Amino acid sequence: MIGLWDTTGNEVVKALAAERRSAGGVASGMALTLIVVVDEKRVREAEAAATIAAAAHPCRLLVVVRSDIERDRNRLDAEIVVGGRLGPCEAVVTRMYGRLALHAESVVMPLLVPDVPVVTWWHGEPPAEIATDFLGVVADRRITDAAQAADPIAALRERACDYAPGDTDLAWTRITPWRTLVAGAFDTTQARVTEATVVAPRTDPTAALMCGWLSARLGIQPSWEHTDEFPRMREVQLRCANGDELTLTRDDSIAVFRRTGQEDRTLPLVRRPLGDELAEELRRLDADQVYAEALGATAGLTGLDQRAPQRVHVWKDPATAQRAEAGVTAHAGATANE
Repeated sequence: MIGLWDTTGNEVVKALAAERRSAGGVASGMALTLIVVVDEKRVREAEAAATIAAAAHPCRLLVVVRSDIERDRNRLDAEIVVGGRLGPCEAVVTRMYGRLALHAESVVMPLLVPDVPVVTWWHGEPPAEIATDFLGVVADRRITDAAQAADPIAALRERACDYAPGDTDLAWTRITPWRTLVAGAFDTTQARVTEATVVAPRTDPTAALMCGWLSARLGIQPSWEHTDEFPRMREVQLRCANGDELTLTRDDSIAVFRRTGQEDRTLPLVRRPLGDELAEELRRLDADQVYAEALGATAGLTGLDQRAPQRVHVWKDPATAQRAEAGVTAHAGATANE
């Protein structure tokens, strides 16, 4: 491991090359570059998840920590780990202070592995428009997590408005086991589903995407039965045209599957670690059309998968935006006092 304090981007690139040579080829054949944008207080959590994902997908891990944007002096600290505590990957953890934090691309770009896909994961609230954020523009895949937002359902709507092929959200990843079990229930029947109900908390983004998926796949409008008794999605109920009812109910790490005329079955429905969810999303580097349809149905939008995959970087100075907002507020106050 190499620690660089108050350094430059060029020194980070040189130190990474030196550490790779000293590692004796421990890290080679990188499948992708994974950029992780995270706050200081959640760095360890993000590193633990990335370590699990890197075990399945050898990568160069670039962790971007914008520590103190308000600091008067620009500063860059970096930690370089090759084949060490972060698993079979090349890792560079960068902490940026001052205005440098607003130009993370100046540090990140020289560190990208040539000729491999780039994935950006925001472990926390992403920018309001990842379509114009440089770390989103440079990526082939962009991973967000609506559950991290103050209003997860509103966050999904933002992602739908901002969507471009290549986007995904970990709330979608979390319902993969649910979707697998629901789809498997129709292996032995051709009955058409006429009604569906999802039982979940009002703010559960997984329930919102489950409703969107059922709507897009079945051509119906599921109902969402809100509950405060459980912290996450509890149950999916389906009613078929032939009178059959199918119910999938979560109970801790298992699910009970009930179907008219059949005995109840117990199926595994384990809540996976964050690293396993991240690893699942790294398995595919193309656009997820099914997610686009489900997200569109959730937000009431169509044609998301038909949008252009290209994004354009538009840099915005938050300090200028804050001054403009303060000016508008002051002007409104002065007008009110006249």
